[in-house]
Amino acid sequence: MNALPGGISSLIRRLPDLNGRPFKVSRSQGAWIYDSDDNSYVDHAMAMGATILGHAHPAVVAACTHALELGSMPGFSHVLESSAAEALIYDAGAMARATFVTTGSEAVHFACRIARKSTGRSVVAKVAGGFDGWYDDFALGWSGSPEASFAGSRPLVRDMTLVRYNDRADLRRLFAERQEIAAVLIEPMLANAGSILADEGYNRDLVKLCHENGAFVISDEVLMGVRLRVGPSCYEVGLEPDLITMGKAIGSGLPVAAVLGTIEAFAAVEDGRAARAGTYHGNPLVTAAVLATLETLRQSDYAALLARGNRLRLMIEEAFRDVGIPASTSGFGSVFSLWFHERPPRLYEEAVKWIKPEWSLRLHLLLREQGVVTIPGPWARLFVSFAHGEAELAKTVAAYGAAACALAHEIRSS
Repeated sequence: MNALPGGISSLIRRLPDLNGRPFKVSRSQGAWIYDSDDNSYVDHAMAMGATILGHAHPAVVAACTHALELGSMPGFSHVLESSAAEALIYDAGAMARATFVTTGSEAVHFACRIARKSTGRSVVAKVAGGFDGWYDDFALGWSGSPEASFAGSRPLVRDMTLVRYNDRADLRRLFAERQEIAAVLIEPMLANAGSILADEGYNRDLVKLCHENGAFVISDEVLMGVRLRVGPSCYEVGLEPDLITMGKAIGSGLPVAAVLGTIEAFAAVEDGRAARAGTYHGNPLVTAAVLATLETLRQSDYAALLARGNRLRLMIEEAFRDVGIPASTSGFGSVFSLWFHERPPRLYEEAVKWIKPEWSLRLHLLLREQGVVTIPGPWARLFVSFAHGEAELAKTVAAYGAAACALAHEIRSS
C-alpha cells in the first residue's frame, strides 16, 4: 500500500505510464530531466514553468547552499528579505511594494484580500478558463469546468465570479450587474486555457473600466512573471495593474511567491487592514534564490530566448503541416501552446471546441518515446528556458517530426 495517495502530492505532476512503466524523476539539470532508469529527456515542462534559468542553475544552488549553512529559518526578520523585495520591484513599473508568501495560490489569495480591504467591497471577478490557484474560491471556472462556459446568469461562489476573456461587452455587463466588485483578476495571457492572448487594446480597456468603477486590477503572474522580461510580463501586453502576483520562476523552483503593488494598493497592508502571516514566508533560503535568479536574469539575453522559442514554434507547426495535420501555436517564445487547428483561439469558447484530448495524450507519449517530456493534456504549454540551446531544440524538432508522422499514420488508420 502506498502511503502517498496516488503516489503523488499534486495531480498535475503525474505523467501517464509509457509501455506499462511509470515515470519517476531521479534528477534534473539544465534543460534535461532523468528518470529512475537514468534515461535522459529534453524537458519542456520545466517544473510547470517554475524555472526559466534551467534546473539546478549553479548560481541559485550556490546561493541556497550558503543560506542553508547560515540557517534557513531564523523566524525573525533577516538581512535578505528586504533586499529580495527591492530586487522584485526594481523592474516592476508602478509597483513600489512587495511582500512574500510561499505559494502562488497564497499570493492570489492575499492580493484579493488587499483589494477587498482597500475597496470595502467583497466580490472578485476572475477570467473564465484561468487558473489562479487551487483554493476552493479560485477553483471556480478552471479550463474545462462546466462553469467556465457559463451561459445565462453569471456564476457566483463565495464572493468569486467570472468574466469572459476578450469580451468587452461582458466586462461592461459585469459592472452593470454588480456594484460590489473589488477587483478583476487576469493573467497576461490565459495560460492554462492554451496560452490565449488578449486582443489588441483589451487589457488597456479592462484597466480603464475597472478604475472607472472603483475596482482594482490584479495581474496574476505566478506563471508568466519573468517570462518576457526581468520582472512582471503585464507591461509587455498593455496591462497596468494595481497588484501583481508572482511565483514559480522568480525563485527558480524554490517554494516562493510574492505580491507586488502600488503605494496606494499597499496602504491596506501598511496599516494592518489586510492581515498577513506565515512562518515560511520570505525565509532566507527562498529569498537567496530570488536574489540569485533575478541577478542572473538581468545578465541574460531575453531577445535571443524569445527568438529561439519562436523559431521552435514555427518548426513544430511545420512538422504537423508536412504530414497533413493542421497546426498552430499561441503564446510567446518562452511559453506557448500547440493547437490542432489552422489558427489559435482568441476566445475560451473557441478553445473548448477545438481541444483534442486523445491527440494531445498520444502526442505526449510519442514524444516521450523520442526523449522529450512535455506536460500532457490539451490545455498544456511548452516552456523554453535559457538552458535550452541549439542541441536541445534540434532534438525537440526531430522528436516532433517523428511524433507527427506516427500520429498522422494512426489517424489515417483509425
